[in-house]
Amino acid sequence: MILYFSGTGNSQYAAERLGQAIKEPAVDLFEKIRNRDYSALSSDSPWIVVSPIYAWRIPRLVQNWLKQTELRGCSDIYFAVTCGSEIGNAGHYLRRLCASKGLRYRGIFPIVMPDNYLVLFPSPSPEEAIEIIRRAAPSIDEAASYIRRNVPFPEPAISLKDKFISGIVNSLFYTFFVRSKKFRVSSSCISCGRCAKLCPLGNIRMKEGRPVWGDDCTHCMACICRCPVNAIEYGSRTEGKTRYRFPKQPEQ
Repeated sequence: MILYFSGTGNSQYAAERLGQAIKEPAVDLFEKIRNRDYSALSSDSPWIVVSPIYAWRIPRLVQNWLKQTELRGCSDIYFAVTCGSEIGNAGHYLRRLCASKGLRYRGIFPIVMPDNYLVLFPSPSPEEAIEIIRRAAPSIDEAASYIRRNVPFPEPAISLKDKFISGIVNSLFYTFFVRSKKFRVSSSCISCGRCAKLCPLGNIRMKEGRPVWGDDCTHCMACICRCPVNAIEYGSRTEGKTRYRFPKQPEQ
């Protein structure tokens, strides 16, 4: 069974393509995470978790859900992760998580997709995004081939830099960057409430027709990238930056 979390569509695409290749259903974790639903799941085939990488590890909201949810049946688990470039030492923490749950870690496989963390980086143009997604397709198919053959993903070489960015830098990222107080909405807001519906942590509420952010944010960029009128900004860091929207039909 494939379990996926996706803020802007990259990991959803990877999960669905992977599911087609290995003939397994792809289950969206959005509602389970948002509703704090930790009811047990069961699968006779290996578990495959598809998730983005935030600061060189899987998002804490995905990790916390996995920690609290019993995965019954098959004990094998693979991780296919979407990233803008590199994944650091993310596998180390996943291996440790699996050991704590009695699951057999079968490796981590990086899939480079369009970067959309607008707080720090510009997103690619629509044309550039389609090209990146086109190049990602063979990687997803390669991951599927390992799973079909029931062999672990190749072990990546880990450098001191990888350990540093997935360790200290990841902690600093959540301490100093993952905040919601800088989110704001412009006068172009149409009060559609889409941002509130898209927040995986239920951190956005509508007040007098305008979104208001609480303190529980994961910086998934769903609200800012998927606003239909580009009305949301994060301080001045996102001003003038192209919003990333996953192409509905990327060319292959």
